[in-house]
Amino acid sequence: MRILAADDQPLVLNAIKQSLSQTDFELHFAKDGKEAMEKFEALHPDLVIVDLNMPGKSGFDVLNHIRQSSKESTPVMVMSGENDEAIKVRAFNEGADEYIQKPVGLNELLIRTQKVLKQPIGLKSKKADNTVKGSQLIQKDIVGVVIPCYNEETRLKTDTFKNFVDKNLGYHLCFVNDGSTDNTLEVLNNLAKGKESYISVYNCPQNGGKAEAVRQGILHMIKDPQLNYVGYLDADLSTNFQDFDDLVQTISDSDFQIVGGSRISRMGANITKAGSRAIISKTINLMIRNILGMSFQDTQCGAKVMTREVAEKMFNEKFKTSWLFDVEIFLRMKQYYGAEKAEKVICEQPLKRWIHEDGSKLSMKDSFKIIMQLLKITFSSKSKT
Repeated sequence: MRILAADDQPLVLNAIKQSLSQTDFELHFAKDGKEAMEKFEALHPDLVIVDLNMPGKSGFDVLNHIRQSSKESTPVMVMSGENDEAIKVRAFNEGADEYIQKPVGLNELLIRTQKVLKQPIGLKSKKADNTVKGSQLIQKDIVGVVIPCYNEETRLKTDTFKNFVDKNLGYHLCFVNDGSTDNTLEVLNNLAKGKESYISVYNCPQNGGKAEAVRQGILHMIKDPQLNYVGYLDADLSTNFQDFDDLVQTISDSDFQIVGGSRISRMGANITKAGSRAIISKTINLMIRNILGMSFQDTQCGAKVMTREVAEKMFNEKFKTSWLFDVEIFLRMKQYYGAEKAEKVICEQPLKRWIHEDGSKLSMKDSFKIIMQLLKITFSSKSKT
């Protein structure tokens, strides 16, 4: 049987292919509504899987074309991140046979496809030794994550990164090699091999510091139109992927423009820092709050996710400091939106877990450099007011 799947996000189409390609179904794909209508007329598929939010011709346009213009009874299965009841009702009223809300597991997608096509229900593929992996999800949103790396050859948790992208099919991890002097670049290239749709490597031949590595990575990622959000995460995974995914869920379900992790200790959270590091951190955070003139508790957590608009506007210019670019982002937000609105569009979300990993490159001596960088930011911000 012939299936046509239409979605403007290649990672979603990759996931659909991964779910259905090892079956007896003949798969065809369209990257937008216009192409979907053209391929529908040429292929006469037995099932159409369509996203609602596509540029130009929407999923509703495709549905209308099939039901009204072509007068076809071909089953149509909508797969969308829209969870508004009115949207779902409209889809069924206009002729959808099934509505799947993202996130959705690959196993569920396969079974629903079989059900709509009145095929035998089961997860076995046509290859006897191959079954669809469990716990693999097509996310509601496509998210790009920048991970800056400098001399991470021995610390990089490659298996953790591989396992994450294998199970979470809406993420693209972009590792930025910041002029490493060890074999980090080779490790990263090996990590990306065979997973190029989900992992990429951006190489900076010269070491420019974390701020510039993240900035270059963000600017590289926003060239990809399929991404709904972009963010960054420390390579040592002191903030784990589960917490990062929680940040994504928060920004997706709200009007926030930036959601960042916060390492504030709270009941039920596992927040661990070395004693001297904790004291220095509190002192620096107090200075930062005074500089910002806003009530944020932890600007320096290395886990943040933001809208494309914020990424485009806040990362277009180089940062003045190497380690405190998060403070500069918040200051740029304040200058762009005004202090009152900035506090409303930036969200600090307490992490459930944060562990200071051994091997951190931040020394006590560096802490004094940070204080000097804070003074530099202070003088710079005052000169703009």
